Amino acid sequence: MRLRAFLATTLVVATASLSAAAQTQPWIKDRRYAEGIGYRTGNLELHPGFSGELGYDSNYFLRADDEKPIIDVIRFRATPSLTLSTLSPQRREGGGDPPKLNFRAGTFLSYNKLFAADSANSDQVGNHDHSVNVGVNFTLDVLPQKPWGFDMYGDFVRTAEPSNADGEDLAFDRDSVRLGAGINWRPGGGLFEWRLGYEVNYNLFERDAYTRLNNYQHYLLMRGRWRFLPRTALVYDGKVGFIRYTDPSLVQHHASTVNSKIGVNGLITHHFAMLAMAGWAASFYEQSGTAPVHNYDGAVGQAELKWFLLPQPSLAPDQATVGLSSIAVGYVRDYTNSYLSDFYRRDRGYANFSYFVAGAFLISLEGGYSHLQHSPTYFLNGAERKGSFGQNRADATLFGEYRPSDSIGINTTLRYDGSLGNTYVDIAPGGPQDNLQYNRYEAWVGARWFM
Repeated sequence: MRLRAFLATTLVVATASLSAAAQTQPWIKDRRYAEGIGYRTGNLELHPGFSGELGYDSNYFLRADDEKPIIDVIRFRATPSLTLSTLSPQRREGGGDPPKLNFRAGTFLSYNKLFAADSANSDQVGNHDHSVNVGVNFTLDVLPQKPWGFDMYGDFVRTAEPSNADGEDLAFDRDSVRLGAGINWRPGGGLFEWRLGYEVNYNLFERDAYTRLNNYQHYLLMRGRWRFLPRTALVYDGKVGFIRYTDPSLVQHHASTVNSKIGVNGLITHHFAMLAMAGWAASFYEQSGTAPVHNYDGAVGQAELKWFLLPQPSLAPDQATVGLSSIAVGYVRDYTNSYLSDFYRRDRGYANFSYFVAGAFLISLEGGYSHLQHSPTYFLNGAERKGSFGQNRADATLFGEYRPSDSIGINTTLRYDGSLGNTYVDIAPGGPQDNLQYNRYEAWVGARWFM
């Protein structure tokens, strides 16, 4: 059974809701792109949407250049979505008292139909030609502008994803559930904020081949902000985690993790914003069986500079890294658990550009280059599969949309992602190897209706 790059690079932690469709659908990920005027129903507003897309995928199974055949497919994707929320500021008549509760919930369903570009590959593609991704999420913020408040959030994501093997029983189809809650303290009219929270994640693989990777995690979270200038804040982010796998054979190692960062976020001028955070992280993996453990102990952080093409005179410090018309460059260092080894460290540089003109033309370009440094990997009997090794990744996405009306969008998406250079990992002692290298190109055209 081949591993493919997924096992080497996928986060164990459940990612944000709706991420399953966000890779090539920016409106699912970002409600600034997704929503129109909506429909008001009492003190709530509804934002329905529907999209249809036709695309080409050059390497649907993410196979290496020496793993034949590399299968390209034609893809059709249909995605209905719905968001329900309390009234936006634009709909609050006459201002009045600040709301005592902010609520937001969303859902989407993304249906994929595949057609092999080469009829000789129809049988292999046929096992995956009706995949469905699903996402549901909610957020609740009680007394958002009072000295004391409370929040809750949760999401469920079902992701259908093939492996580089042919059979459907080896697909990486998985379900992720996340629930969290926190207490918020905001003395001094919000100049200082502190949040203490708790979060639990559960990740379930649907295929028997990967049930050993099922896991759950608990996190204690702390986040703080002190606005020492009108548009600039000192920020803190910290968490303590506990990762547990449900497989009694303990192929993967249980772990405790610590991550703490402090920095500055805010506007320097009406056009220029900065985010700079630095800290330290460490892992404590538990020994099981004969396989040794390896731990991370090192620096983590992020730096980003953003230039707004339009001035942002009233942007709050917690919003200083968002904007529809902007250019940004940044760097991230972090580490995360890996399904292939204990963990990997990631160093990533990135840049993005977005431009939204007159509510009618949107263009977004983003890309990045990452170096992943993996800890050594082992077989069940403790024999080394591969020592510590590096892997380079690259990605780029171009999205453009024209909106002939306030509720219709015609769009196109071009995307590349790849693992550069041959990286071989043993599948069995003395047996064949899996190459984690791949290149993938996608091109999509589509239309959507949104309110």
